Parts: sequence; C-alpha cells; structure tokens
Amino acid sequence: MAGEDIVLRATGLTKNFGKLDVTRDVAIALPRGARHALIGPNGAGKTTLINLLTGQLQPDAGRIELEGGDITALAPANRVRLGLSRTFQINTLFPDLTPIEAVTLAVLERQRCAGQFWRRLASHNEAIEESFTILGQLGLADVATRTTRTLPYGQQRLLEIALALAARPRVLLLDEPAAGVPKDESAALFSVIAALPADISVLFIEHDMDIVFKFASRIIVLVGGAVLLEADPQTVRSDPRVREVYLGRGHD
Repeated sequence: MAGEDIVLRATGLTKNFGKLDVTRDVAIALPRGARHALIGPNGAGKTTLINLLTGQLQPDAGRIELEGGDITALAPANRVRLGLSRTFQINTLFPDLTPIEAVTLAVLERQRCAGQFWRRLASHNEAIEESFTILGQLGLADVATRTTRTLPYGQQRLLEIALALAARPRVLLLDEPAAGVPKDESAALFSVIAALPADISVLFIEHDMDIVFKFASRIIVLVGGAVLLEADPQTVRSDPRVREVYLGRGHD
C-alpha cells in the first residue's frame, strides 16, 4: 500500500484473554475512502479487532494510528471526536425517540451542548438541518418524525449509521450492519453504505459473502485471531486456504 493515503493503521495488535490468543499480531492499513470488508469464521476475533480499534478493549501489544497520530491509549469517546466511529452488532437505539430527535442529539453531542437539547429545541436549527441532511443521505428523510420503534429493522440499522455519521467520522467501522435484516433488504442497505461520502473510509464485518464480494474493494480474512489473507475479492474468492476455512465449495 505504498503511496496510499492511509487514514487508519494498526500494527502488531495482540490481545489475550488468559491463555487464549484472541488477536495475534494483526496489521491493517485502511486507505482514505476505502470500502473494505473483514471476514472470517465465528470466533476468528473480528469483533475483538473492532473493539481494539475503537478503544472498547486495550491491546496487550501493538499500536493504532488515526491520521498518523497514535490513539492506542485513547478512550473511545476521544477516538470518536478525532473521527473514528462505529456501529454494533446489536441495535443500540432509543426506541421512543424519532430519527430526527436521535440524530440531532448526536450532532449536539459532537458540539458538546447536548444538555441543552430538551430545553431549547427550537434554537438548534442548524443541528436539525444537519440531521435532516444525514437522514436524507441514508434514505430516512421520509421517516424522520416517526418513532424509532415503529421503523422496519433495516431502517433502524440505517439509523444507527446515521448516528455514527453525526460525529463526522473519517473512519466508520460497521460490525455486521445487516445483522437481523431480511436478506432481500441487505443489498439495499449496503448500496446506501457504498454511496457514503468518498472521504469516509469504511471497514465492515459481514457474513453474507455475496454482499461482501459485491461491495468490498478489498477483503481482510481473519482466522484464529490472525490475518490469513488481505486481497481483492477475486483473489480471496480463489484462494484455497480461504475456501477451506470459510467459504466452502459453494464459492469455488
């Protein structure tokens, strides 16, 4: 990746839980504007790697850099402020808020004035306008004033991405964004992800390989906590080691 504009870099990341090596000497480099996928069998350490990158876990060894600055020891909230956002496998929304309320609150949190949200809603016109813009990017403008609990699950997953975008990230880490979404809606969800602004780098975990091969420009294969292969989709599809441990014969 010589000469590429690398926005997120990890080197030598290692994490042990007792005698279990969950992450072993992992190195990744995410270029600006990338759409990369992280795949591997269950227990490969994919979510652990995301947790290390975002600060939910601290590595036992290794270094994480965002825009060339060392963020290895930073708290998650500080990483968000520097431009590293994520979503989770499990829905973490406020079910009784509307999308516009939730995203506006996230915008105000970025501006560090969320405590004023309920008292002076009308005074936050700029934040509300930014929130509508974000919801529009994700195809949620028409449901902006509906209660979140009434939205189809696919739209709820998009709302989680909207909340992450409210932080104005440089890097967006998506932990199984299509989890729980009906299969016929997954492609539409990833079409929206693929169309995110080109200056946002995306690394996503996904088990549906049809989705991965369609939307990822590069794929990182994690097995047993270590990187088995990082390559373009065609190389990953044809690699016999990947077929053996993960893809199976259906992708020969």
